[in-house]
Amino acid sequence: MDEDVTAVTAGLVCAHHHLYSSLARGMPPPPKVPANFLEILENVWWRLDTALDLDMIEWSAKLAALDALEAGTTAIIDHHESPRAIEGSLSVIADAVNEVGVRINTNYGITDRHGVDGAARGLAENDRYLTELAAAGTSQSGLRAGMVGVHAAFTCSDDSLAAAADLAARHGVGVHIHVAEGPDDIGVEDRIRDLTRDDWLLIHGVHLPTDHGLRGTIVHNPRSNMNNSVGYADPARFSNRVALGTDGIGADMLAEFQLAYVKQRDQDVSATPDAAWSWMASGWELFPEALADSVSWSYSTIEPWHVAFTPTIRAIDVDINGEPALRDGVATRVDADEVRAKAAEQAVRLHRALES
Repeated sequence: MDEDVTAVTAGLVCAHHHLYSSLARGMPPPPKVPANFLEILENVWWRLDTALDLDMIEWSAKLAALDALEAGTTAIIDHHESPRAIEGSLSVIADAVNEVGVRINTNYGITDRHGVDGAARGLAENDRYLTELAAAGTSQSGLRAGMVGVHAAFTCSDDSLAAAADLAARHGVGVHIHVAEGPDDIGVEDRIRDLTRDDWLLIHGVHLPTDHGLRGTIVHNPRSNMNNSVGYADPARFSNRVALGTDGIGADMLAEFQLAYVKQRDQDVSATPDAAWSWMASGWELFPEALADSVSWSYSTIEPWHVAFTPTIRAIDVDINGEPALRDGVATRVDADEVRAKAAEQAVRLHRALES
């Protein structure tokens, strides 16, 4: 492609993803039509994560990483749960994503929904993976990282929340937690305020008061919030740093930026694309290694006022960690057709498990 019609940027960052959700496409309908957000969790996502095994986790991660790469996203911050396949799951995810060439920061979202033992096993997996990362040292530097995950405070006891915060502090990482996504988590700020630190990721924040007093980065997921009908977070009202995620609906960060802008504009006619662009750019502060990656695009000007009104901008070439990962829109490190075929096989297995 001619240089005068090609823009080059750093790799984009998805600040909140659920890689396992890539197998949810085309899943059978839930046993009942959800009438609220809690019923969406109970009848869709909590059923799905319980059905996952390590093979499903591997291929869902590869598929999601491939989708991210093709969208110019070179770094993903993932939040994982698979209560029947906990041990080793984070290493499976990291290996799968790195095989595609994409950078990954992942964690296991602990919860007391499966009892005290379930929460303990989740903490143990976070501890195991973070210990593994520390032992690997510079050999994995920049390609994989980790945090301690918490599903959401309303599914955890105070003891579990404190244990997650303690484990994160011992490993020198933050906690990655869903916060006030729906009405069932209203008041969460009073439970976690004294635990939070600047390196925490606070996902959603839809029902947080403006002066909530929590430390950390709020990650806005406009497409997911609209899809779940939980309301508008209005992230511009917060004094915290704001980043942009997808909550598992792909990793096309230019498309997520466009929607974030349109949703903000829907609420405030004076809003410009600059705020939503700054939220997307915050991903580089969370995953700075992506700044060393390069993406060439199918459009000549990658800046907020152009991208906000230009559909179907595609990544053409991507280099990650100094090595080619995408050329002419085609992945160089994996066979994209094979990844999609294998992921489709695992999706069939998952959907059959859900039907039964």
